[in-house]
Amino acid sequence: MKVLVSDNLGEDGIRMFREAPGIDVDVKTGLAPEALKAIIADYDALVIRSATKVTEDLLQAASRLKVVGRAGIGLDNVDIPAATRRGVVVMNTPTGNVVTTAEHAIAMMLALTRNIPTGTASLRDGRWEKKKLQGREIFNKVLGVIGYGKIGAIVADRARGLKMNVIIYDPFVTPDQIQKAGFESVDLGILYQRADYITVHVPKLKNTVGMINKEAFDQMKSGVMVINCARGGIVDESDLYNALVSGKVAGAALDVFETEPPGQSPLITHERVICTPHLGASTREAQTNVAVAVARQIIDFLTAGTVSNAVNMPSVTGEVLEKIGPYLTLADRMGCLQAQLVQGPIKEVVVEFHGDFKELDLSPVSTAVLKGILTPVVKDDVNFVNAHVMAQQRGIKVTETSSAESDYYVNQITVRAITTEMESVVSGTIFGKKDPRIVKINKFRLEMIPHGHMALIQNIDKPGSIGEIGATLGRYNINIGRMQVGQEEEGDRNIIFLTTDTPIPEAVVEEMRHLSLVKTVTPLEF
Repeated sequence: MKVLVSDNLGEDGIRMFREAPGIDVDVKTGLAPEALKAIIADYDALVIRSATKVTEDLLQAASRLKVVGRAGIGLDNVDIPAATRRGVVVMNTPTGNVVTTAEHAIAMMLALTRNIPTGTASLRDGRWEKKKLQGREIFNKVLGVIGYGKIGAIVADRARGLKMNVIIYDPFVTPDQIQKAGFESVDLGILYQRADYITVHVPKLKNTVGMINKEAFDQMKSGVMVINCARGGIVDESDLYNALVSGKVAGAALDVFETEPPGQSPLITHERVICTPHLGASTREAQTNVAVAVARQIIDFLTAGTVSNAVNMPSVTGEVLEKIGPYLTLADRMGCLQAQLVQGPIKEVVVEFHGDFKELDLSPVSTAVLKGILTPVVKDDVNFVNAHVMAQQRGIKVTETSSAESDYYVNQITVRAITTEMESVVSGTIFGKKDPRIVKINKFRLEMIPHGHMALIQNIDKPGSIGEIGATLGRYNINIGRMQVGQEEEGDRNIIFLTTDTPIPEAVVEEMRHLSLVKTVTPLEF
């Protein structure tokens, strides 16, 4: 496996790649987009920070690429939908620099409050402007935190230690969860009205770009201070400048900008603005943490298939993978079986989990079902990353249910495939620790090993039916490696699964369909 590191990465991470068996690493930083595109086809993994742009154009050239690893949190520079469509896992390292970034926000707030950068510049110019640079206390002031994710939560905790009154707005976190942490949950409008300081900790999304704008500033109290160490563009820079000029905003601390580097900007030169060149994650500890984390994640993925911190598929740890791995195989083959059994376009897939799954995250199992269903249709274009996207593109509704009760087996998965013409039901379980079995197909109970070249035969349950089938295959020198028979719960039919050493030719399949006791013959491939 070949790994390309295209942005600066801590030496500890590079050393981990070099020491990993079966992995070669190249470090080529500062490449122009065309130069990167020219070589990307040679690599299985790409490690980036914020400089490299992973565009759809680049991904189209990356024929071998399996994973993109971002040493850090933000993925503004990665076209995640395009990566997902091409089956490329996109990972980040969400915990490696959270403390560092949170501390930077606190440091910026304190420096802004006490005029530390301005005071330093004043002294260097030979001035002693003690009265002009009078600051304020943060004790007992109200800090409004927008976004209660990993970084926002740390900022809130550190501010509480500084005896600030912390209020939080996050529409994706329940008020109960915020209150349990000891903070007050408020609506955004209330936060604007009450906060002496406002710090932003939300990702850059369509609905967060420009969210701190003129309308927001108009709702804030006069003399508010604004800190943005999240992403450039969340605070509208033009509206912020006007709010500073008017005096509505007493000061701003910025680590990020709409365009980086920002170039000449009146905002940066404003006397009540302090700024740093995107230093939130720039500490020795953070650089080591994210380098080690991204290296470990990519090595685990390339060597063991373990997925960690992926943004476009459920993350699966090695421990969880060990527990659900057999069910991933089972689910994939159940989906593959359904795709070959049904008639008409599939419009809905229902995945039912029955039994004791010990509170496991079963979403990867549902993904495996979809991958299995789509594989016979699109072959290698579908995988565990893009299965949900491809199902959605085909108008397939996916539903997942879970119940602690199971009838015949401790754990059982049932997949219902509903098409425009019919409904097909397949159930499966694991025998022993890792052996997948199909245990029910519609009304037939059986114990089928879903592997190899197979034929599904429905026949009348009378003496001689199996002999007819065996004799027909024998005439064409087709060996039956395994045969499994299931009986209809109510009725006079059997279901037979044959596993043969070679695929059964279509002419032979057609001949078998005309046998006196045979009703249907469906060739299957797993």
